[in-house]
Amino acid sequence: MTAASPATAGAPTIGVDFGTTNTVVSLTRGDDQAHLVRFSIDNRDLFAFRSALSFHSVQGVGNQANERVVEAGPWAIESYLEDPLETRFIQSFKTFAASAAFTETRILNKRYLFEDLLAAFLLRLKDHAGDQLSALPPRIVVGRPVTFAGGSPNEALALARYEEAFKRLGFSDIRYAYEPVGAAFFFARQLKQDATVLVADFGGGTSDFSLVRFERAADGTLRSTPLSRSGVGVAGDTFDYRIIDQLVSPELGKGSEYRSFSNSLPIPQRYYAAFARWDQLALLRASKDMRDIRALERTAVEPDKIAALIEVLDGNHGYALYKSVSALKEALSSQTEATFSFKAGSVEIEKPVARADFEGWIAPELAAIETAVGEALERANLTEAGVDRVFLTGGSSFVPAVRDIFLRRFGADKIESGGEFESIASGLALIGRESDLDLWTMRAPQA
Repeated sequence: MTAASPATAGAPTIGVDFGTTNTVVSLTRGDDQAHLVRFSIDNRDLFAFRSALSFHSVQGVGNQANERVVEAGPWAIESYLEDPLETRFIQSFKTFAASAAFTETRILNKRYLFEDLLAAFLLRLKDHAGDQLSALPPRIVVGRPVTFAGGSPNEALALARYEEAFKRLGFSDIRYAYEPVGAAFFFARQLKQDATVLVADFGGGTSDFSLVRFERAADGTLRSTPLSRSGVGVAGDTFDYRIIDQLVSPELGKGSEYRSFSNSLPIPQRYYAAFARWDQLALLRASKDMRDIRALERTAVEPDKIAALIEVLDGNHGYALYKSVSALKEALSSQTEATFSFKAGSVEIEKPVARADFEGWIAPELAAIETAVGEALERANLTEAGVDRVFLTGGSSFVPAVRDIFLRRFGADKIESGGEFESIASGLALIGRESDLDLWTMRAPQA
């Protein structure tokens, strides 16, 4: 981390951590400190702004056309809770960023591309920030995962979509930096001596790792050198998928059959694959598959389970399901057993869950995370002994099985955590003040 150049030393900078679950914005104001943008709602002071959108149609008066009301963050949740049946609620939409298969979605008879969704979200966030974001600097540093979520992520497509959305806010100099590198800049402020640091950032959609060497120069300036990075497109949302797939989907017909003439056939798995993913659940209710699901109730061997699936989808109970899953994960972070409880309309599911069972469900993801950690070390030509500090950040860093990977490989004395929601955005704003900005950031590929 070199000293900021005269051109940037007094200029404000902005860092945006657009996350799958939460979005955080941070600013520097010429004092070399990162200040979080805060939002006030219902006597609460927040800086973690939920990455969610809601769309609601309000009937026009007289000859006026219906008005489409768009909300974001906690206001989107409030709008949804006030009228869930008439509100289109979308969360975890970052997951679509690098997907060429996602071309558009229709909401209240209007076509939305990914960049339209992101721009709508960012504009509402800016509105709710008020005077804090009334005068935006021309340069912005936006966080990006090392590996985007999805089966075959298209990095260039994702950055092009980001570029279009952020341009609509008026930014002319848009830079992108790896999210764990942003967290590294945040953590570096705590260092008292030279250190090689492994940053592990666990978001909703991706798990990202970065190795950085920090050294103190003779003049006291903290200098840094990037060593390697790695990532994998699994994280908190994938853990949620496993919980839903194991506890909820079987109660809603997964694994059962339907009759076709004289044959018994398995109910298609794709319905439940979409149901268990937050990004796809938001679209399932309005998809062509919904018509087929309704038809299945008449021919299902267990029609009550399909009826329950239809009730959850028709009642738009996805957010209630999200809360139940999140509550279970939080409980299992401190307890060896907890109760999963989901209630929506007439649907009630309550089951005891042992932490060991949950860890068995997410074993494939844990293995992928550990493999990515090994790749970061190998690319830097380092062993665990060559790493001085390990900084864990992000919500899923609280999952005991995730922490155990690092405890086992590096030892408890090297591990630190903190700033689970603020570290990336704050670090990104600090990166924006660097004189050698091209060392730490990239631009979107030109079309």
